[in-house]
Amino acid sequence: MQLFYNPEITANTKQFSFDKIESRHIVRVLRKKEGDKIFITNGLGQLFTSEILLANDKKCLVNIVGFKTQENDRNYYLHIAIAPTKLNDRFEWFLEKATEIGIDEITPIICEHSERKELKTERMEKIIHSAAKQSLKFHFPKLNEPITFNAFMQTNFSGQLFIAHCEETSKKSLKSELKPDLKTTVLIGPEGDFSSKEIQQSLDNNFIPVSLGKSRLRTETAGLVAVHSVAFVNE
Repeated sequence: MQLFYNPEITANTKQFSFDKIESRHIVRVLRKKEGDKIFITNGLGQLFTSEILLANDKKCLVNIVGFKTQENDRNYYLHIAIAPTKLNDRFEWFLEKATEIGIDEITPIICEHSERKELKTERMEKIIHSAAKQSLKFHFPKLNEPITFNAFMQTNFSGQLFIAHCEETSKKSLKSELKPDLKTTVLIGPEGDFSSKEIQQSLDNNFIPVSLGKSRLRTETAGLVAVHSVAFVNE
């Protein structure tokens, strides 16, 4: 299945035209013709079946012939709050792979030791959408705007709460602490780790300190290990 994405499609949509980039891809690359089927999702769990009415590489027009709601294939909710990496491509790699494995919400957090203080979420959204389409996800992850660690700590948290840090303190492994079928939030710090103040602040907010293994991991690797650990426990 070749999956396309548009957030504006609803159950009431009858016809839809792709933009110039998507139209060119459909007509020139995929060589689709009038009458061929195109599958579209709005990223909210709905899959639309459409039929091409006009195969124009500048404006491909389709008729919506059916839709169905796809149940989320996961029985848990995962929120990763992670510090953006110094190099954008490493953070993009995390977003791509986390989306493929399964994640619901991502919040970039700006910490005391963060080397990157700004993030262009528009490009990051495109990375997520591309990965979701490639892996045939009908529920797309939510990418929040960057927020400071202090501001994030003002959130009303629920479910399982964990912070992965590198300080030599008493910690258990994330896998041993995880329970299935629950909402889970995991904090992943920057290259310089969370500050002692931030760690204490998270503990005051009922976050459990955990280890992701014996190796010292890069930020993006730590994030992906957390995503896979939660997926593994919920298999």
